[in-house]
Amino acid sequence: MAGSILQINFKFNVPSADYVQAVAPLGPEIAGVAGLRWKVWIMNEGESEAGGIMLFDDEASLKAYLDGPIAAQIVSHPALSDFSVKQFDVMEAETALTRGPV
Repeated sequence: MAGSILQINFKFNVPSADYVQAVAPLGPEIAGVAGLRWKVWIMNEGESEAGGIMLFDDEASLKAYLDGPIAAQIVSHPALSDFSVKQFDVMEAETALTRGPV
């Protein structure tokens, strides 16, 4: 199996530069999550929306992340709201055709 995708989007209520400054220190901690292959950080500054798309080795690793301290820290942050958390399976053959990094 090609892995499990986690997509998280949320609104932020601080200037975008403040948001970036607040999340930047989380990079190394997130990079060290067991079973995480990669994360793409996303932001729509005009809509005050940010989040990420993450690829995990498997569903168990994804669920461990969601149940862990990093996710808890993110969802409890007072500057963040309106969370959307979605899990997806990777369509392996189609992703290979379009050179997806899985």
